Parts: sequence; structure tokens; C-alpha cells
Amino acid sequence: MVRPGIAERLSRMIQLPTVSAELDQRGAEPFEDFVRLLEELYPRVHERLERERITDFGLLYRWRGSGDGAPAVLMAHYDVVPVDESDAWTHPPFAGVIADGTVFGRGALDDKGPLIVILEAVENLLATDFVPPRDVYLSFGGNEETFGGAARAIAATFRDRGITPWIVIDEGGAVTDKLLPFVAGTAAVVGVGEKGIMTVDVSARGDAGHASAPPRLTAVSRVAAAVTKLTPGTFPAHAPRAIGRLLAAVAPRTSGPIRLALRTLARAPWLTARVFALLGGEPAAMVRTTVAATMQSGGTATNVLPSQAHATLNLRIALGETSAQVARRLRRRIGDDAVTVTVVDADEPSPESATDNAQFALIADAVAVSHPDAVTVPYVMMAATDSRHFHRFTPAVYRFAPLSMPGDLRATIHGVDERVAVDALVAGELFHRALLARLP
Repeated sequence: MVRPGIAERLSRMIQLPTVSAELDQRGAEPFEDFVRLLEELYPRVHERLERERITDFGLLYRWRGSGDGAPAVLMAHYDVVPVDESDAWTHPPFAGVIADGTVFGRGALDDKGPLIVILEAVENLLATDFVPPRDVYLSFGGNEETFGGAARAIAATFRDRGITPWIVIDEGGAVTDKLLPFVAGTAAVVGVGEKGIMTVDVSARGDAGHASAPPRLTAVSRVAAAVTKLTPGTFPAHAPRAIGRLLAAVAPRTSGPIRLALRTLARAPWLTARVFALLGGEPAAMVRTTVAATMQSGGTATNVLPSQAHATLNLRIALGETSAQVARRLRRRIGDDAVTVTVVDADEPSPESATDNAQFALIADAVAVSHPDAVTVPYVMMAATDSRHFHRFTPAVYRFAPLSMPGDLRATIHGVDERVAVDALVAGELFHRALLARLP
């Protein structure tokens, strides 16, 4: 039996401003209130599952199964990104307003919505005395948005205990429309690989002095020239296997020349890489390392030449490349010995998880129950998720939030008017219930 009231429970979660980037201002109270709220809303989960607090922000639940196979791990995070107070939201971002069959608020999609459908499914199955055939772990982190250590520590706990999960599922893809031009219908897009993430400092020094008599090159102009050289073509394009598998999966939904083109691209990764690179946007980002300058600094006054200047680069490393290779290419492309390129931090890209195995088939089977019109396809995740801490020792890691997210809704993630349809939450709960019931 499925409990009513999922929208109201998500509303209460949203009302707790668990903004990890504002921990110093807000304190830890919203996070502790969230933990207590889970205890109130999910009594069976907290009675029947074992819970560990791992670091101040990590929650790990163990649901003991009837067998001794490797466990399944379902992941989500309960922290959210900040809100720009100048943005015009239809409803206050932390009010959790329910209107017109929709729950509004920061975290509705990222990632309290995906978190709640996991807990709802487990609570509902517990009400039927269901016991999974293998252990199931629920891994929830409270500092994913600030690249915090909760999920890293949870993954280390598994590794230290010698536990290699059979499957890990975290946020990432979703059920969407308009996956590709000329491809009709909906698709459940499952991330089988995740790009790496890297922060780089680009800096230069120069002689300080009065701005009335500037030299030919200043610290600021050197850094500006270096950043300007980093065009989208800085890194070569390569098509991961997942893209070929995606194209082959959606080709039957087309006809005529489009079907032929998709099947051709599926068999020719070098051609796919060139085509996706020319398309720009998300297609291009799937096939190459991207670089974006996100911050610049330098100078103390309007009429003083600064002695140093900096720019911060955010890079998403393509599958098959390494942070060391990316740093070398940056230095070669900048080509200025007076500019220093420093890697501040880096997480390497993941390997690709398989799609011809029982784990991917399980996801597809559950999608067929919850979203029967959707075809399940693989893709490459471009943002960073907590699951990256598992993929070093777990061969089957997938990134999929079983919520319907058309293009207009995806744009609200980290943006204005983030929201989720109540019907989408109901279908998301059904996905996890079907997946857990079908665990081998």
C-alpha cells in the first residue's frame, strides 16, 4: 500500500534551508532538523533499518537482506544550493508551496525530490514486510553541493569494510523529452559515466605602478590573454561508448534518413565526436573536456597597476583523459612562460559502467513499470555527483533520478522556480519500489 501525502512531506523537507554553502551563516541546525524530520516522517525506516552517522553530514542506512549477495546502494543528498535574493520566484524558495499539482522550492529536483522517492519506496515496502534478497544501503550526504566529505567518507567506509556494491544509483539523468533533434518520445537517461572536475588557477605577476604609464603587458592583460586562448576547441573531441549506445537505442524511434544517420553515427565514434562538437552546447560537452573562466581577481585601486592577477578555471574532464593531460594541454595552449597554471584540485573522470549487464537491465525493467513510454538509454554525466567516490572500486555505478524533467524544468535546477510535479514524485516512488522488488 502506498501512503498518501508525498507532496506534503517533500514540502516540509524544502522548508528546512539546508544550504551547505551557507553553513557559516545558518549553522548546522537546519541539517540536524532535517535528520530529525526523517525520523518523524519515516518511522518504519528508522525502526527496521540500521543507521550510522558518518561525519556530521553523512547518513548511511542498512536494510539487511535475506541473502548474502553484494549490496545495492541508493544515493541522494539533502543539501541545496543558495538562492539569489534578487531573483523573482513565483513562490518563496523555502516555503515548499504546493500549487497546481506541483511542489515549489529549492531542492525539489536537486536533490530532495530524488531523495524522498527512495525513502517513500522503502517505507511502503516495509509496510508489506518485504525483505530484499540482498542488503540495501541508503546513502545520503549533506554537503554534495560544496564537494564535501560526507559521501567520500561513506565510500571509504565501504572500502575499509571490504564491501563492493553490486550496484550504485545516484542522481544524474532523468526522464526527459526532446533527447535529440528528430527523436520523438520520452527517454530515461541513465548516466553510465561521469566527467571529472578540475579547478585551475591561472596567474601572472607584473610590476606595480601608476596606471597612467602602463607597460605593454600587465599582469591583468597577461591573464586576460591566456583565458582568451582557451576556446571550446582547446581539447579534442572523442565520443565515449555511451554515446554510440544511446544513438543505437533511440534510432528505432525514428525513420528514413534520420534512422540511417543515427545508426551510422552509432557505429562511427570518430564521426559522432565531430558532429556533436559542431552542435555545441550539451552535445559538445559530452565529447570533450570543457573549460570556463569563472572568477578573476587583481588590483587594489582604479589607478594602480596590480603586481599580480588571477583567473579561476572550471574544467570538466572528458572520459578517457586525465587531469595531468589536461594541465599539460592548458600550458601549451596558453604558451606564455610568464603565466603560471596551477591545479588547485581535481577529481578524475569515471570509467564507463556497462549497459549489457543485469544491473542496467534492472534499471530498464523498473523504468518500464514507472514510465512505460520511456526508452532507457545511457549517456555521460557532465556534472559531479557523490557517486564519483564509489566508481574507483565499484564496477556498476549509474546516475539516474526517476523523475520526469522536461527541458523547462531542468533549467530550474540551481535556478529560479525549481519545482517538481506531484505525479512525477508518485512515478519516482514506483520506480524504486519496482527496482527493489526485482533485485536478483
